[in-house]
Amino acid sequence: MIDLRSDTVTRPTPAMREAMARAEVGDDVFGEDPTVRALEETMARITGKEAALFVTSGTMGNQLAIAVQTRPGDEVVVGQGAHPVHYEAGAGAALSGVQLTIAGSGGFYTPEDLVASISASAPWTPRVALLSIENTHNRSGGRVWPAAQAEAVVGAGRRLGVAAHLDGARLWNASVASGVPVDKLCAPFDTASLCFSKGLGAPVGSALCGSKTLVAEARRLRKRWGGGMRQAGILAAAALHALDHHRERLEEDHANARLFADRVASADARIALATVQTNMVLVEVAAPAEAVAREALALGLGVAAVSPRRIRAVFHLDVSKADTEAAALRFAQAIARAKATGS
Repeated sequence: MIDLRSDTVTRPTPAMREAMARAEVGDDVFGEDPTVRALEETMARITGKEAALFVTSGTMGNQLAIAVQTRPGDEVVVGQGAHPVHYEAGAGAALSGVQLTIAGSGGFYTPEDLVASISASAPWTPRVALLSIENTHNRSGGRVWPAAQAEAVVGAGRRLGVAAHLDGARLWNASVASGVPVDKLCAPFDTASLCFSKGLGAPVGSALCGSKTLVAEARRLRKRWGGGMRQAGILAAAALHALDHHRERLEEDHANARLFADRVASADARIALATVQTNMVLVEVAAPAEAVAREALALGLGVAAVSPRRIRAVFHLDVSKADTEAAALRFAQAIARAKATGS
């Protein structure tokens, strides 16, 4: 089985499992887990922020960032297709009482789009408290936010008194693809959430990074929301191993994504090759995407139907170049089968 449904399907490598087994642990709720503390200090240094908090998921990181920078009734500006809109179960409204407003299109927006999305201040309009940028942008196929554009958007928000959050679940990929260091990509933002369980291949976890004040408040809310972990060093050790050993190899995933896209583009499918910037490929198919995904699964290939005519393939450390070549052949066969059956 070649599983391209997501980069979250990776399994810990033997070396990562060994690091987890050897982890020194303590009670993290008491602040006594040395491996968690080491991870948080490492992430603060990598992102250029004062502090960091180890959390269970990217969703928790995003939602804590929203909670500590807004009040109930506030508005948060996000790009089209943003993760908090599509993949976080309405958490912004349920946990923080905020509403989300879309700026721009395709997941990207400009300073002008930001300004246009904000209603004139009046007693009946919500206070816009926060803007969020997702880098890389999942639903547009792992595309990278240009650093200058992100900085300009955040600058426009600053002039309006709006804080800024970076949903950097796959910021590692953005950094490798753009050649811009992680701390530079994080610099304009008040908070940044980065995942270990996607491209880096750790089994669990993200880090929320920001000022000491914001992170301290997020730590309190993490406990309230049931996210306080005890001997979490076992998980933190996996993240530390991933930071040391799996960051530079992300370029392999990017190369495999481009290889797959080149191969599949010659089949009965359509791919905007210019959008294949990191480890994701979006494929437009003539047959129903669900049918293509079913046929692919029967051939030993896992892909995700993300819209009625769109398939997503995501490359990760469990997928080799040889796997990629085989996946392209199986995907072309799946398209042909779906077309032949009239699905």
